[in-house]
This record gives sequence, structure tokens and C-alpha cells, in this order.
Amino acid sequence: MLSRTASSLYWLGRYVERADFAARLVDATIRLDALSPRPAGEAAWQSALRVTYSDEAFAASNVGFTANPVARFLTVDTSNPGSIAACLEMARNNAKAVRTALTRDAWTAINRAWLIFNGRGRPASRMEPLALVEAVKAETRGFEGAIHWMMRNQATWFIRLGAAIERADNTARLLDVKYHLLLPEGEHVYGVVDRDQWTTLLQTVSAVTAYRWLYDEGLKPHLVIDLLTTRFELPRRLAGCVEEVVEILTALGKRTGLQGEADRMARARLSAMQRTRSHDVIVSGLHQYLTAFIRENELLHMAIAKQFRFA
Repeated sequence: MLSRTASSLYWLGRYVERADFAARLVDATIRLDALSPRPAGEAAWQSALRVTYSDEAFAASNVGFTANPVARFLTVDTSNPGSIAACLEMARNNAKAVRTALTRDAWTAINRAWLIFNGRGRPASRMEPLALVEAVKAETRGFEGAIHWMMRNQATWFIRLGAAIERADNTARLLDVKYHLLLPEGEHVYGVVDRDQWTTLLQTVSAVTAYRWLYDEGLKPHLVIDLLTTRFELPRRLAGCVEEVVEILTALGKRTGLQGEADRMARARLSAMQRTRSHDVIVSGLHQYLTAFIRENELLHMAIAKQFRFA
């Protein structure tokens, strides 16, 4: 496979995962804002911008952190590279470059998701972003299903590899922002606002039902942290993403003969993760742990690009 093709497939996986995550984040934030007539609503939108690294770009517009402008910025504003519309544009561009490597179902899902936003202006009503993100989530789920039924070959593995790297980054940033930045000043830990925000975090990663199945103690932050870091049952947990990256790199190495620094880094990270306990992470400093994880994930991304000679 040409390195340029591998790069397009990898970034296709990343951009689709990024668009899906942004859609889930906007969806959950809209619902949290509806539950929070107090200042928590504004704080929730600020946190959504921080999670997507869009807070500084939005602040430059000198618009208040209220629902409508932030939702527009995160959904349809193509000047924001982290918006859903921008991510889907990049995903479609990469899909076009590797069209023959995709099944009809995979291409159709990407194209339909892109068409949702193509030429769309500012949302006409407060509820329109909710309808948009629901449509996007449906199409990204369709794409994920199409990839599941594709041949187990390099094309599939590079898409899944990009998605796993992106998913790990998204989950780590989401957890870090909630734990350190989201609760408004004057609100109490374990209070109503805090509970609603932890529930929103679980909604963003589709883990509300999983949490209820696995824990009997009610909603507790330390249990949410446990679920999103080390529990093997949740696909979007950090440990799951780490395991998947090792699995895919091993498969690619066997098929292509290309093994190197990325494999070493991925296996070292998996070994460290297997020894990690959520209690120890919290005691030693969750923010420090997540910051190091995000940086390590970025270094692994760069090692993957070098190892497979991405253009």
C-alpha cells in the first residue's frame, strides 16, 4: 500500500471519530444546559470548547459563552477546524482519495454525513443543533458498522488505528476537563450541578447504562474515573484504546513487515496501563496522569506517521 493511501485511511478514521465525539459532546452539553438554569450552563459550554481545544479561537470572536453561538461554532462553523462540519469535510476529502479501498456502504455513510452540513448556514433555532448532531451520530455509526464488515486488510486496520488514537485523546481530554475545570465557582462537589456534569460526561462516551450495570453505589466521580480508565468492559476507556492500538499495529506489522518505534511505544504503554489502578491515579494526580497520557498519545501518533511513511 502506498504511504499516501495509508495516511488518508488513518486520517479518515481520526476525522470520523473526531466528528462523532464532537457531536456527542454538543448533544450532551445541550441536554445539560437544559437542566441547568444556573451559571452551570455557561460553564458547560466553556468546558465543551476546552475539550475540543477551541476555547481560545472562540474567545477571539468576543461572543459570550452561551448556547447558540457556541453550538454553532462547534457544529457548522467551518472556520473552526474542530467543528463537526470541518471534520466531516476533511473525512470526505480523505475518503475520496481512497475511494476504491472503501465499500459502497462506508463511502455512502461519509458522504451522507458531509451532505448534512454542506452549504448549511447558522442554525435557525435553538433545537436545530440537536437535530444535526443526532443525524451525524447516525451516519458515523453507519460508517463504523460498514468498517466492521469490510475485509480485514490494511485499509480496515489503518482506519481503525486512526480511530483508536483519536478516541484515546478525546476520552483523556474529556475526563481531564471535567475533573479540573468544569464545576462552577461556588458549586459543591457531589452537588446537583456536579452530578449532572458527571452524567453528561458518561453520556458523551455512551457509558450511562454501562455505569449502572457495573456499579451499585450510585454516581461517584472516582467510579466514573475507574470506568473510563481501566475497566475492560467499556470500549471507549483509555485501556481499551491502548489495547486496540497494539492489536492493530501487530496485524499491520505481520502484513507489511513494517515494525519499529511505534510498536515499542504502544507495547510499553499497554504494559504500563495493565499495571495501572484508578485509585493510584487519583491519589498521585489525575490531571498529571492525563496530561502525560495525552502527550504520550501524540508522540505515538508521530511515531506511527514516521514508521508508515505518511505523506
